[in-house]
Amino acid sequence: MSTATTAPSPAASSRITLVDRVIARTWASDIALVVAGTALVAVLAQIAVPLWPVPVTGQTLAVLLVGASLGAARGAASLALYAVLGLAGLPIFAPQDDGSHLTGLAALTAPSFGYIIGFVASAAIVGWAAERSWDRGWYKPIITFIGGSLVVFAFGLPWLAVVLGQFGLPNDLQSVLIAGFYPFIIGGLIKAAIAAALLPALWAAAERAPRHD
Repeated sequence: MSTATTAPSPAASSRITLVDRVIARTWASDIALVVAGTALVAVLAQIAVPLWPVPVTGQTLAVLLVGASLGAARGAASLALYAVLGLAGLPIFAPQDDGSHLTGLAALTAPSFGYIIGFVASAAIVGWAAERSWDRGWYKPIITFIGGSLVVFAFGLPWLAVVLGQFGLPNDLQSVLIAGFYPFIIGGLIKAAIAAALLPALWAAAERAPRHD
């Protein structure tokens, strides 16, 4: 009776993400990577670059990078942890215009909290695409990261509309787009372009590194 080894299917091998290429996957590494992803988002959320018509923070860029690097499950877990820690009181969300940070109930009822929810979904979807090699090449990353950015708005804009209505402010479609979408188009495209350029470069470097067993 002979035994045969079964090679990994192409589908299975395509589920490797960037971090899996350089770090052996264990429960400990998964937990560490989830926490590291949360920390990256928290740090980049504090960085703002002056840009017309509104400053651009590194928050969404970090979401895209975490999702693509960690994959769907770990990426979503990182952003869910980010949301929970911010609600628990840590000043890790992007600062307000006056430099203060919303936490707890104030953050939950803020017009911008829908975008935080969208971060979780965006990381999951970008991670799902990355597990299928849509973070490599030249056109696939562009589609992936622009799509991931739009997912954030898909959650953020309805939340914004509800909160504006509760404040007695105009919350028709055009008013919501003016408040929560149009000002962020330029910055969103810049961040998607940065992620689309960075991930293939990181993959190229990872492919040159020794493989782990």
